[in-house]
Amino acid sequence: MRDPNNQLHIIKNLKIAVNNIITHPPQPGAIRKLLHDVVSVSQPAEGLVANVITAGDYDLNISATTPWFESYRECFLQSMPASDHEFLNHYVACMLVVSSSEPDPVEQFLKLSQEQHRIQHSSEYSYPKWFIPNTLKYYVLLHDVSTGEEQRADSIYEEMKQRYGTQGCYLLKINSRVSNRGADEQIPDPWSQYLQKNTIQNQDSYEDYTVVSNKSTDHLISDGVDSEIKDGLSNNFKTHPLQLDHPSGSLDSTDYMKASTSLQDSKKSNSGTPHGACLTLTDHDRIRQFIQEFTFRGLLPHIEKTIRQLNDQLISRKGLSRSLFTATKKWFSGSKVPEKSINELKNTSGLLYPPEAPELQIRKMADLCFLVQHYELAYSCYHTAKKDFLNDQAMLYAAGALEMAAVSAFLQPGAPRPYPAHYMETAIQTYRDICKNMVLAERCVLLSAEILKSQSKYSEAAALLIRLTSEDSDLRSALLLEQAAHCFINMKSPMVRKFAFHMILAGHRFSKAGQKRHALRCYCQAMQVYKGKGWSLAEDHINFTIGRQSFTLRQLDNAVSAFRHILINDSKQPPAQQGAFLREYLYVYKNAAQLSPDGPLPQLPLPYINSSATRVFFGHDRRPAEGEKQAATHVSLDQEYDSESSQQWKELEEQVVSVINKGTIPSNFQPTQFCLNRYSDNSKFPLAVIEEPITVEVSFRNPLKVPLLLTDLSLLWKFQPKDFSAKHDGETKEQGTCDEDMVGTEAIAEFLINSEETKVARLKLFPHQTGELHILGVVYNLGSVQGAVSLDGIDPSVGLQTGKFVSNGLSVRGRQDLEIQGPRLNNTKEEKTSIKYGPDRRLDPIITEEMPLLEVFFINFPTGLLCGEIRKAYVEFVNVSKCPLTALKVVSKHPEFFTFGGNTAVLTPLSPSASENCSAYKTVVTDPTSVRTALLSSASSADFGVGTGGSPEVIQVPLPDAVLLPGTSVQLPMWLRGPDEEGVHEINFLFYYEGIKKHSKMCHRVLRHTAVICTSRSLHIRATVCRSNALGDEEGRGDNMLLFVDVENINTSETGVKEFHIVQVSSNSKHWKLQKSVNISGDKDTKLASREKAKLCFKAVRCKNSAENYTFADIVFGNEQIISSASPCADFFFQSLSSEFKRTHVQSHTHVSQRAVKQSFDETVRLIQRCSEVDLNIVVLWKAYVVEDNKQLILEGQHHVALNTVGKEAFSFPQKQELPETVLLKFFRPENTPVPPRPTPEQLSNLIKTSLHYPESFNHSFHQKSLCLVPVTLLLSNCSQAVVDVMIDLRHKPTSSEALEIHGSFTWLGQTQYKLQLKGQEVYSLQLKACFVHTGVYNLGTPRVFAKLVDQVTLFETSQQNSMPALIIINNI
Repeated sequence: MRDPNNQLHIIKNLKIAVNNIITHPPQPGAIRKLLHDVVSVSQPAEGLVANVITAGDYDLNISATTPWFESYRECFLQSMPASDHEFLNHYVACMLVVSSSEPDPVEQFLKLSQEQHRIQHSSEYSYPKWFIPNTLKYYVLLHDVSTGEEQRADSIYEEMKQRYGTQGCYLLKINSRVSNRGADEQIPDPWSQYLQKNTIQNQDSYEDYTVVSNKSTDHLISDGVDSEIKDGLSNNFKTHPLQLDHPSGSLDSTDYMKASTSLQDSKKSNSGTPHGACLTLTDHDRIRQFIQEFTFRGLLPHIEKTIRQLNDQLISRKGLSRSLFTATKKWFSGSKVPEKSINELKNTSGLLYPPEAPELQIRKMADLCFLVQHYELAYSCYHTAKKDFLNDQAMLYAAGALEMAAVSAFLQPGAPRPYPAHYMETAIQTYRDICKNMVLAERCVLLSAEILKSQSKYSEAAALLIRLTSEDSDLRSALLLEQAAHCFINMKSPMVRKFAFHMILAGHRFSKAGQKRHALRCYCQAMQVYKGKGWSLAEDHINFTIGRQSFTLRQLDNAVSAFRHILINDSKQPPAQQGAFLREYLYVYKNAAQLSPDGPLPQLPLPYINSSATRVFFGHDRRPAEGEKQAATHVSLDQEYDSESSQQWKELEEQVVSVINKGTIPSNFQPTQFCLNRYSDNSKFPLAVIEEPITVEVSFRNPLKVPLLLTDLSLLWKFQPKDFSAKHDGETKEQGTCDEDMVGTEAIAEFLINSEETKVARLKLFPHQTGELHILGVVYNLGSVQGAVSLDGIDPSVGLQTGKFVSNGLSVRGRQDLEIQGPRLNNTKEEKTSIKYGPDRRLDPIITEEMPLLEVFFINFPTGLLCGEIRKAYVEFVNVSKCPLTALKVVSKHPEFFTFGGNTAVLTPLSPSASENCSAYKTVVTDPTSVRTALLSSASSADFGVGTGGSPEVIQVPLPDAVLLPGTSVQLPMWLRGPDEEGVHEINFLFYYEGIKKHSKMCHRVLRHTAVICTSRSLHIRATVCRSNALGDEEGRGDNMLLFVDVENINTSETGVKEFHIVQVSSNSKHWKLQKSVNISGDKDTKLASREKAKLCFKAVRCKNSAENYTFADIVFGNEQIISSASPCADFFFQSLSSEFKRTHVQSHTHVSQRAVKQSFDETVRLIQRCSEVDLNIVVLWKAYVVEDNKQLILEGQHHVALNTVGKEAFSFPQKQELPETVLLKFFRPENTPVPPRPTPEQLSNLIKTSLHYPESFNHSFHQKSLCLVPVTLLLSNCSQAVVDVMIDLRHKPTSSEALEIHGSFTWLGQTQYKLQLKGQEVYSLQLKACFVHTGVYNLGTPRVFAKLVDQVTLFETSQQNSMPALIIINNI
């Protein structure tokens, strides 16, 4: 078309909109509903792959397109009602359509023409709006080829051409094909792309009557399609035949063309029918041709003419001077006073112009230019109009002109001028603040935002979009906020957190607008940003909303998982909020569970289970003590795990098993573990016994600040029956209702976990069959406790008492699995370099056949003892199982602490009460005459289980008949001796027993007991033994020794001990025995008060019988002899002996390596060493008088001293050696040749015992004879078993002058050297003479004695010095 300057102007992609005429404007409510529906129908496509945007650390999945927003924008722009200040959506032309089948079509055309004129020009219709007074009328004769007569149609058309001219009318022939509904062929619907689904035209249509309007949608489609011509049919009467009916009730506006095709089908108004089923391809071409004719011959020439007219008016105005122009304007407008309409009063938008006002003519021209894409001219017209409107303060008009000027400037080809964004700003502000017209403001924002986005000005676009969010429309605010969020993420450096924040706001507004799906989508997209970044409160809020929205949309799985997240993260919410979350979660969960009542139990998120802290305990709970009876401590879940003690128990068990199996441990041995936990070795399947409970302790933690109530809590298990004696296996059973006969399950009715509390639940299973059990997890109902209910007047904050709390009725059943990760493997190189975990089998016990079960009770078992005190207690063994028990043994690291009595002990014990004041010892009343002389008895060590080659720690329990039958019990006496060291002692007993029948899986069972004994100090004993100088004893043997015993009372008086009495001293040895006491004092009893010390002296002689038996000699200080060779005195003696032997044996073991030296040499040394050895053991028996609660008690006890070497002190308790503070490190090279062990001088000096026999005083008359001769006998006794060469030298003179002064000098007469050979144990007497010249006191001990073994050279020769001086007094008569 040509512009007013006659320049050729090209129009591209012109769109024409055809509507039916509606004579009243659309209702705002209807528009709102329509927009709501448009948005809710448009959802993201199901399988749509969102594009991933990477910004910083974030990888976000965001839908690239927002079709719901585009649909909304489209629909919003289409449904805008026409207004007076702009002409873009006013009608430009009107088509009048009459069917050729009408009896008088020309008559009809006249009627329609008059009706149109009436609607446009009479004042009763304010709607629709018309562009210019002389609207273009286009007359169309519609001919239905399938039914009508073609000639008649042609003749009518000729008549029309005569009347309206060829430019103004058209004959359209359609429906060449006969409708055949029956055929299955699918004809594509030619109209689908043109139909506007969602317009407001849902009023009735007008008979045979359509109007064409040219209406801008102001919608900038990216392909440059700018102006659309919208259509409108409108009617006042009955249903229009061209109107498409929709069963949904939202009637689609019908395109003119669609209407023309559906004439036939209008009766069958159902949306399922396709349109255009009777059209052939020729018909399609005809319709296209018709629209082209209409546009080129009718519409565009009409518009071109109108633009010229308006342009002429404008130029004529511009030619006048300004003052004149104002006058003209007044004359033009009939000197009107601007009438203030209500509208204006309301929104102060300035004056309103009458339709023919010259300013409006400019605007009209601008709009027409805009519609036909003449943007340059349009811009200059809008610009001019804008100035006029602003001069007149007509704000609404000015805003419209500003808005369109900005759009025109943007759309000008080649962009001669930049986009005037400030125009839009002003327009929006005016619409919103002055005119209070949000619809127009919104249109402005939508346009401007698209323009800014197309220029990548995202920040400005976002600010613009956010500015228009307001309280009056949630849907609009939601869509604009979402678009703003997309602007933030599309910026050059994406603003991720702003995106997320605005998405949340959008989601909130969507939710308020009832668009649940969109709300959920927004929250989910925002969640990607907040997740895992420590924004816990924001995460909670989002999850809570997602949960709620999902629940409303019945997406229960999503709802459950969202609520689950709120509960399981360490929540920073206040308790009330957490309680609300929990209730909401339970409610949703319950609904989800009801959908699939038969499905698997769901996994619950609360409370947390610390799987690795799970403990599994096999066996019954231990019985508490009853009165005097104290049950064995055994193992219980209340004990803390101690790796040291568990290692000790394991060693004890291995020790007893190796003794049973002749010194070897069988390969399939598995140490008994009663309680499995994270520290125990769980690599093997644990063994449990049928009919004995398995307790699983599960550690629950409640992370919330509100209490949780678990009800009906029990274990979940899987069981596979197996008969271990037979070969075939049973089938696996999951836990069901019918399986209580296989495994009984105990449930906890109510289990309350207070806020943020960790609490353990102990759940039991009772296996009734053998097989493999797998404990899978726990199953329970999770509920919450009603808040702040005062229960029984208790303040609720105090903590709720079990059984008293009120559940609020909401609880869901679910499960949690116990999955325990085994220990990390670290043995091979491969395991060290990779991360591998071993198995943890503590929840997979094997149920074995029945076994005996022992219970042990201790009666009168003391907790405090004096060191060395002997006490008699009783042990009761009970077999509580259904099968007999045998091979009962007890093993302990401290066998010297207790004894069951040797074989000599009488096994019929007194009743426990009788031992109150009776002695624990076996006593005999003594004859007063035999005081202080030894009473002898003997015993074999074999009687007391010592020296039989077995391990001394493993003790056989003397059961009668060696079997304990089911349900029976036996009481045995047990003697205890307080350990020698003061302090607290933990003594571990391990009772070992077996069944009569041997099983493949479990061979034995054990029971543990830990006794805690506190000992306090009593006596301390030191003893030394030395050779007696008197050679001959009563029996003429040369062997006797003196024994000195020092007894000190080191008891501190706190224990209430008044005094100690030494009642008896006994010796036991294979070679020596006590003969008599040589105490000087005549006192019979030896009493020791606190800190007193007594010295005792005894004479010891060699025993006659050198058999294997030990000789016991008792020296009694009281009037009752304690038979030391009987139980329990001998038991404790032998046990102390074996522990002493173990101690010294370990020390001497170190020298075994030096075996390289010649064997004979060794024997010689050994013979010399043996001389100075004694093997004598002393037992000191005592009584202590104790005052306790005004009662006097008598305690008794014994101490042992082992004497090994002549002249060396021995103690009843080894002395502690003070360690030096710091020790210097010494570096040395070990000698290659081991030094042969030499006997020490002391050992050599003990080879020969010498003794001088002489008168103590000798009278001699020096007057008669000046020399005094005294006969002296020198007795030599060989102490060793070897033959010894002896040399006696009499030439020795005292060297020191002191000795001369004191003793004076004398001379031996006769031979000065003697050489003798003494056989083993031989005594030889040598007659000597001493010669004196003065009276005085002389020491005769001058002979030097040298000794060597016969077969050795001079190697060991050393002087024999007599220990005591031999003094003789020479008197003169």
